[in-house]
Amino acid sequence: MKTTLRLAALSALLISSLAQAAELIPIDVHRDANCGCCKKWIVHLETNGFKVNDHVEANMSEVKQRLGVPPRLASCHTAVINGKFVEGHVPAEQVLALSKSDLLGVAAPGMPMGSPGMEMEGMADAYQVMGLTRNGTDEVIADYPAR
Repeated sequence: MKTTLRLAALSALLISSLAQAAELIPIDVHRDANCGCCKKWIVHLETNGFKVNDHVEANMSEVKQRLGVPPRLASCHTAVINGKFVEGHVPAEQVLALSKSDLLGVAAPGMPMGSPGMEMEGMADAYQVMGLTRNGTDEVIADYPAR
């Protein structure tokens, strides 16, 4: 009887774990091996429901060019979700919204202090998350004020 209960409990735990894993959203992140803020952004994604496939790259410029990231939107790391690029420290909320949009990608250009992965106590720059439209123009997706 005790063995049966243990097996049932273990089975329930395994099924629950598999269901949670199935709900994670896959995303590929390309980064330089020496970038600490990139690792922090990956943690931000993972704590917000993403399953990150981490790719350490020798030439990030080539990766950005291959994925169609315009230099004006560049930052330190580049991710891909559903064939669309995510450039830099974009909050998880805008990454999720990207998959439901007609945009080619989104970016938090530069490395804005206070964005996910760039948190510093008492410091947060104002920044915008930009979207790249199909005709190549930029549009503001989100505004984050200085704090």
